Amino acid sequence: MLTIHGVTRSRTSRLIWLCHEIGVDFRQIPVIQAYRLPWPDAPDAPLNTQSPEFLKLSPAGAIPVLQDGDLILTESLACTLYLARKYGLPFGPADLAEEGLVLQWSFYAGTWIEPDALTLLMLHRPGQAQPGEDQDLVAQAAERLIRPMRVFETHLAQHEWLVGNRFTVADLNAAEILRYAQGYAPLFDEFPATKAWLAHCQTRPAYLKMWAERQAEPE
Repeated sequence: MLTIHGVTRSRTSRLIWLCHEIGVDFRQIPVIQAYRLPWPDAPDAPLNTQSPEFLKLSPAGAIPVLQDGDLILTESLACTLYLARKYGLPFGPADLAEEGLVLQWSFYAGTWIEPDALTLLMLHRPGQAQPGEDQDLVAQAAERLIRPMRVFETHLAQHEWLVGNRFTVADLNAAEILRYAQGYAPLFDEFPATKAWLAHCQTRPAYLKMWAERQAEPE
């Protein structure tokens, strides 16, 4: 059985969503991020990303970690792409060309979208007073996202999904990254096809199952 190390309130959600899509059983070990704990090194601290036993699996101290037999994988995109390739259609690539496109969209989202999308997630607080410095950082991040978001918009205005006219791991990877920026409405209002595609992804039963599990975890 697959073992997934990491709480669902993390990039681990990507692996869990995909496992629910595929219908594969897995065991989850809820390793929590050390920064969320006041004393991660305390003797009674829960298993976390600084725990010595976890660092044996992930020397970088990052979740998720995927174990499949003797294989240990870190980095969430590597894990989802591995699972999609292992279990194949419909979520994995059908051929080499599709594999290239899956990699393209996954890495594009991770490289061009994720850093600034995380800034929006962490600093944008709708309806709340914010320091001027945070407002500036949010505005700058949103501005930088316009160009890569336009790439998604151009494609999604003409195609229902990113690759192969079906929902694949490319959509899952990109949707989980774009979700970080979803709370910044002015940005998504500029890209209606992308906004509709993301909403479509998030109505999938496997996503809703993952999200319910995520919400059930302590904040």
